[in-house]
Amino acid sequence: MEKLLHQRIRYILFFLVLMKLSVAGRAQNIDSTLAVYADQYPHERAYLQYDKAAYAPGETIWFKAYLMEDIFPADESKTFYIDWFDDHGLLLSHTVCPLVDASTYGQFDIPAAYKGNYIHVKAYTRWMLNFDSAFLYEKDIRVIAQNPVVAPKVAIMPTLRFFPEGGDAVAGIPNRLAFMVTDQWGKPVAAKGVITDAKGKMIDSLKTLHDGMGYCFLVPQPGMVYTAKWKDEKGGAHTTALPLVKPSGISMQVTVSGTKRIFAIHATIDAATQLQTLHIIGTMQQHEVFKIVKDISSGSAAAIIPTENLPAGILTITVFDNNWNALAERITYIRNEDYFFQPQMEVDHWGLSKRARNEIRITVPDSLVADLSVAITDAAIETDSSETILSRLSLTSDLRGYVHNPAYYFSNNSDSLQQQLDLVMLTHGWRRFKWEDVVKGKLPVITYSRDTSYLSLSGQIYGALPSQLASAGTIVMILKQKDSTNKMLMAPIDRKGLFSDPSAVFFDSARVYYQLPKSSGLSDAAVKFMLDRLPPLGYRPPQNLPFANAFYNATATLRHFRLAEEAVGLEELQRVKVLENVTVTAKKKSPLEQMDEKYATGLFEGGDAYQFDIVNDPIAKGYNNIFYYLQGKVAGLQVSVNGSNVNMQWQGGTPQLYLNEMQADVDMVSSVNVSDIAYIKVFRPPFMGGFGGGNGAIAIYTRKGGDVKLPPGKGLNYNVVTGYTPVREFYSPNYDRFDPRNEQRDVRTTIYWNPRVITTPQRNQVTLTFYNNDVTESFRVIIEGMTRDGRLAHIEQMME
Repeated sequence: MEKLLHQRIRYILFFLVLMKLSVAGRAQNIDSTLAVYADQYPHERAYLQYDKAAYAPGETIWFKAYLMEDIFPADESKTFYIDWFDDHGLLLSHTVCPLVDASTYGQFDIPAAYKGNYIHVKAYTRWMLNFDSAFLYEKDIRVIAQNPVVAPKVAIMPTLRFFPEGGDAVAGIPNRLAFMVTDQWGKPVAAKGVITDAKGKMIDSLKTLHDGMGYCFLVPQPGMVYTAKWKDEKGGAHTTALPLVKPSGISMQVTVSGTKRIFAIHATIDAATQLQTLHIIGTMQQHEVFKIVKDISSGSAAAIIPTENLPAGILTITVFDNNWNALAERITYIRNEDYFFQPQMEVDHWGLSKRARNEIRITVPDSLVADLSVAITDAAIETDSSETILSRLSLTSDLRGYVHNPAYYFSNNSDSLQQQLDLVMLTHGWRRFKWEDVVKGKLPVITYSRDTSYLSLSGQIYGALPSQLASAGTIVMILKQKDSTNKMLMAPIDRKGLFSDPSAVFFDSARVYYQLPKSSGLSDAAVKFMLDRLPPLGYRPPQNLPFANAFYNATATLRHFRLAEEAVGLEELQRVKVLENVTVTAKKKSPLEQMDEKYATGLFEGGDAYQFDIVNDPIAKGYNNIFYYLQGKVAGLQVSVNGSNVNMQWQGGTPQLYLNEMQADVDMVSSVNVSDIAYIKVFRPPFMGGFGGGNGAIAIYTRKGGDVKLPPGKGLNYNVVTGYTPVREFYSPNYDRFDPRNEQRDVRTTIYWNPRVITTPQRNQVTLTFYNNDVTESFRVIIEGMTRDGRLAHIEQMME
């Protein structure tokens, strides 16, 4: 019996040791997993600045995108995607932009016949798609009309929701219950009323304090049911049940006090006895910023958290028991001004009259490297300042759900405003972490690798055996772009059939002609290009939901629409304007001169050379190798062809070979079908256009657009590929010099747009010059930007 007792004691002690080791392991897991999350799984956040708040059909949306990760610019991702949808969820355009120093810019043209009320924008990187889609950038941009369709008035249906601080309402201990009243579209509604218990006794009053939000205090009794009886701003009466009360547990309260956060924890008697100690962890952007242990055995615990050294952003405070189960959680916003900066704008030259010149000078502290974007618009058109770079990148990008007018919380740094911002924290708390996974050391599943290099010409070979791919060698490609010289490229093929040329970064669509190695047996293989270019995402607009940013100023909107309509009409008139006939007498160039002008560039232009127009030589099409064609056509050049072996001699040496002015070898040139070749120049020795040209050179050019089309099935295989979206330059007239475009009426509503204003410590002042239009009497200037160390700026200033 005694032996059995000792054995049981040993089992119990062994079990306790295992429990302690397990708890210690969980604590270590949290620390190490959080470190891995922060280091390997950071979340990127995006913001887009636009040149103005609303647009008319036919206008161009000019944008600048900024990308952040943690508290710094997200400079690892290199490609940014933007999908533009109409208000029915149909895709209008898919924009792909290169990210340089965590920013990019471009434009989107609204169709002139567009009838929708808004354009929906969804923006993201490949890396962002690995995480919750609620944190992708999305925005509705208003599209105005002369006679906007007025939606029928719909009765407001307000909803009251309660949010117990920390997560749960617990019986017998103090609880703060935040609440929010919104209509069916998520917009705030003012309300007031009372909270009563099941016996009808009033427990506390209820009144919204700011934008439909407020809070009340409650010490609920076990088993009691509580009800809110309230009226909305229209006088409608409503009844809402409060959340069910937990009989046991803890409650947490966090108080904002300047640069400190005071938190208090209360526990029921049984919970305090069982828990004994609590672990409290603070995290920001997945980084652990503090970890403390508090004794809760007395039923309460409190602590002060200094926050003056923390970055600006959301601090998440989570309470765990000894087994590292999350019991309560609260978010609070840290407003640290060191993480914002304030550019100074001064007007050096006033010119508000018609077509007058204006100069503004922007000064940034000389310790910062800043990337700014500047939008100057007619101050008389509509504006929307509900969201800025500050509110997006340091607040709403980490919150799930709609936040009304978030930029308001950055309008000043008063205590009253910080208390209002804390209401947002109480009613919008949402954890990025699943603590159960963190405790277990479980990491996110990554589906999309990060774009750490720019989008370039790449692809994969399909329909080939592994043995064929293992010795495939090199794919030869000719990249043909609009209004651009053809580019000859070669890329090695790996064992998976993948190939890429990182140097071939291109914009717009292009045609890629390609030739697989003849000796590898890949004649029947298929090639697919640009597989790393993401397709557009889908979007399903909410049903019966009015335009999300439905600000409306009748006078400003009408002015904007009329000016935009006139500007679009003038642009169309300029496009179709018939110029006067001008007779030009000039010497007609010979076909060979025309070919040389079309194909040869730089050191390949002119020169002492034989020229061959293959396009217009019907005999050339009868040769299956260009070297056969050249035999006997150039005095002194000896060309012998024996199967795949080609030998060339000129003045005792071998002439250099060039394909589209890039140095090539015999195998590469032999692989090009003669029907794809347009023009040949054979330069007599010595050729000074390249290294080793002492024995002359042979320059071979493949066909460009406008040449005779090839018969179907002839020539090289090709694919049409698409690179980055082309970027246009915003047109800003200069009325101090002659330009035919200056003769037409100027009714621009965006007076100036510059998405790339860079300052450095050596050049911390930038002067921008712009000219007024014919109708504007005052300007609105908005400057936003980000520094290399992650500080953000937003200023808005009037010139009148």
